[in-house]
Amino acid sequence: MTSQTIPATASGTWTLGDRTVNRIGFGTMRLPQHGEAFAPDAVPRDRDQAITVLRRAIELGVNHIDTAAFYFSALRCANELINRALAPYPDDLVIATKVGPGRDPSGAWLPHAGPEQLRGQVEENLRRLGRDHLDVVNLRIVGADSIADRFGALAELRDAGLVRHLGLSNIRPHHLAEAQAIAPVVCVQNMYGIGASPEQEELLRLCGEQRLAFVPFYSIAGSGRTAGASTDDSSTVHAIARDHGVSTAQVRLAWTLHRGPHVLAIPGTGDLGHLIQNVAAGALRLSEEELTVLGSLRPGEGVAHGS
Repeated sequence: MTSQTIPATASGTWTLGDRTVNRIGFGTMRLPQHGEAFAPDAVPRDRDQAITVLRRAIELGVNHIDTAAFYFSALRCANELINRALAPYPDDLVIATKVGPGRDPSGAWLPHAGPEQLRGQVEENLRRLGRDHLDVVNLRIVGADSIADRFGALAELRDAGLVRHLGLSNIRPHHLAEAQAIAPVVCVQNMYGIGASPEQEELLRLCGEQRLAFVPFYSIAGSGRTAGASTDDSSTVHAIARDHGVSTAQVRLAWTLHRGPHVLAIPGTGDLGHLIQNVAAGALRLSEEELTVLGSLRPGEGVAHGS
């Protein structure tokens, strides 16, 4: 597989809200820094390098970018990098962001925002991205408590025109029904990859049945999470990667995309070579036997752990 010649269009498309996007997108969590995301001693990435990666992603056909105002290092902010690299934005570009968590200027995590604070978080995203509306805003949560008040606050911002579409992140199945009773949901963004838990599989299935985009995170990193891809891929993943002449990361991405036409991948990187490989994974076709073998792997075998 020749990565350099494969565009994001090879992954196929899906309708996200009222916008058509290629199923391979780009996540910006790792863009502001080298090493582990959110680490207090993370080394800021070279600004020109980050801008080059973003512009190359667009050249490769990526038209779905995932970001958040809390993606920043000591000197770099993902939203400002996106603005600097891509504004004025291409007409077909969909930028999805997240609200809920927060960080202070030092990078320390703050309590999750209440309904009254979410408008400020939306406005911060608008300001740093240089936009008058946000394409998609995902409410990211932790725990099993009701999200009605918080999602209701975002629905009001949608009605006011600040937000075009709403989604959910890091949820449990009952949250989806709770949110849909308030306003339309266009996507669910949850941890998912090889070795997914039954609950993760249930969310993927629910989204497919309802024709909602399912947007997995940590599909490559797995148990490495914010630290990036782990080095303990199973021998099975390595063997399939060798057979196709690709990396194990590409196998992980391809397997995830094979889970349904509604799955949208958002692999993130600050490395130009990895970007090209990630986009090329959208063209990797795995056999039914390979899909079955990979699907039988369990957490602890170099694969993703449950939420």
